[in-house]
Amino acid sequence: MRIAGLNIFPLKSARGIALNESPIDAMGLSGDRRWMLTNPDGYFITQREMPALARLLVNPTDTGLSLSMDGEGLTAAFPAPDSRQQVVVWKSSVDAALADDAVNATLSKWLERDVRLVFFDTQARRTASAEWAGSGSPVAFGDGYQVLVTTTGSLAALNADMAAHGEVPVGMDRFRANIVLDHDEAFAEDGWTSISIGDVVLDLVKPCARCIMTTQDQETGSREGANPMPAMGRIRMSADRRVPGPLFGWNAVPRGAGLLRVGDAVRVLDRREPWAIKRR
Repeated sequence: MRIAGLNIFPLKSARGIALNESPIDAMGLSGDRRWMLTNPDGYFITQREMPALARLLVNPTDTGLSLSMDGEGLTAAFPAPDSRQQVVVWKSSVDAALADDAVNATLSKWLERDVRLVFFDTQARRTASAEWAGSGSPVAFGDGYQVLVTTTGSLAALNADMAAHGEVPVGMDRFRANIVLDHDEAFAEDGWTSISIGDVVLDLVKPCARCIMTTQDQETGSREGANPMPAMGRIRMSADRRVPGPLFGWNAVPRGAGLLRVGDAVRVLDRREPWAIKRR
């Protein structure tokens, strides 16, 4: 088994970037979900309520972030440390650095909604759920955990079910994974406790419940095309009430630091009883 793809999403819910290699540490892949958009009160914004974020292209730079949308460009410098905004990501409250007024005004114009751009700087603090990740596990603006792992075999099985029901298949980009593993067996990851890639160990701590974002084209934001939700409902509904709903991929916590490359060998270290899935 090897790494088939590496992706970061510098701005939460905006367009992702495919990489050939990436450093990884306790907070995940370098630069992943370190920026985020909020409403003026500080509550986070995602494609769930703003599909247009799929059209927002972002690239990290040495001085901040380069953004573009529909042919217009913008450069956002790292905010000054004393420019702060208290923001909320699900149940977490974070003291984040706030971008300047001009940047926020331009983004608000592009998105036709009053928004604020914030950065997870060295003063910001947030931890993943201790119940699943253990105590003191640092995370930035991801939904809850540092890394999302998926496999090619699982996507193939999902698309096979869609094809059998006359539905159009989807690409892996719908699931916004950080690490995609080339592995033929469908949903084998349900039974993995941890994997190793070089010197880095990743604990697979919680399956990822999926939402309406999987129905959106990750270039246009449109919800008019292929929709994997019915197929996930047929073959991937959780039977464990701790994580209800359709599941695809696993949230993982890095233990250690290193450099990951596409093509790196991946080894399963420990196994468990597979996560319970409802059978129809």
